[in-house]
Amino acid sequence: MSASDPSSTAAVLASLTDTLTSSPSTWHNSSLLSVTQITPPGLRLLFRTAAAMRTLVRTHGGDDRLRHKLLATVFYEASTRTSCSFQAAMLRLGGKVVHVDAGKGGNSSSSAKGESLEDTVRCLECYVDATVLRHFEKGSVPRVALGGGTSKPVINAGDGVGEHPTQALLDLFTIWDELGLCWEEDGADESTEDAREKVHEGPLVVVMLGDLKHGRTVHSLAMLLARSSMKHRVILRYCSPPSLAMPSYVREYVGKFAGVTQEECGDLKEAVRDAHVLYVTRVQKERFESVDEYEEVKGAYVVDANIMHCAPSNMIVMHPLPRVDEISTEVDKDPRACYFRQMENGMFVRMAILALIMGCP
Repeated sequence: MSASDPSSTAAVLASLTDTLTSSPSTWHNSSLLSVTQITPPGLRLLFRTAAAMRTLVRTHGGDDRLRHKLLATVFYEASTRTSCSFQAAMLRLGGKVVHVDAGKGGNSSSSAKGESLEDTVRCLECYVDATVLRHFEKGSVPRVALGGGTSKPVINAGDGVGEHPTQALLDLFTIWDELGLCWEEDGADESTEDAREKVHEGPLVVVMLGDLKHGRTVHSLAMLLARSSMKHRVILRYCSPPSLAMPSYVREYVGKFAGVTQEECGDLKEAVRDAHVLYVTRVQKERFESVDEYEEVKGAYVVDANIMHCAPSNMIVMHPLPRVDEISTEVDKDPRACYFRQMENGMFVRMAILALIMGCP
């Protein structure tokens, strides 16, 4: 197929749906491009592995299972947490990293000389065992990975306003861990339900707040929650300015799954009254065509002590970070604020992903 043909790329990506399962062999040498690739049993495998990585880091700091393995991290957009957590994950497992800063102002990429994204990745494959790629164009990472020119795994670290699958995976891991969620097939994988202190009962209400139009994190998380086969009925409540509403393609995808309800609520205080998760996103200034458009919606919603007073005592507040002014720093001291625990989980989940893809779970 042509690497530049979006319809062909979409067709190949669709053919990969449900290919990452509970068998580690299905992950070995596979690219991770979309949350749609992972089956519910595959999620259980990943979460079990991530929990083991957390124990490993806290007891021994890591190990050397990825010794002599090399990972390339190639970022055409700014990144702190995703880039650093992937690098830390690789180093914790004994591997090494080649980093390419390919964004504006970066000085380690030949993209400044006009080199194509495809050629950059193919060249890096000559040196490394897998590539983590972030690019500003929606669909670019799947296009490169599935275009026929790559031979080694590519991990999607965000493709414009498309998907951010590893962020969604660490987000769902955090929700599962913090709230004590259960799988639909209760007891099917006992090792994932190992003596957790909390066990969630009833439906799961997730409020997604802020820039839902441009937020690739909420796109992937909404799709992942819909297909996760958790034991709980899921209510996705979208809270955003009208111009930043959740895209129709995400809503249509989520709507295919039984047991998931989608709602819209413009009043944040009302939205959080029975919520279990408040997932906050910043309004992404870099995605707007003009400063005036950004200024119209900037600061539309702010999570502060007043909002937290309206929320249940067991609700958690999440944010993929960075934040600007959408969460007041006074919320940081609230035990329900788990965004920094969420960031730490990012390293454990990415350790699990790298170990599975490189065949050393």
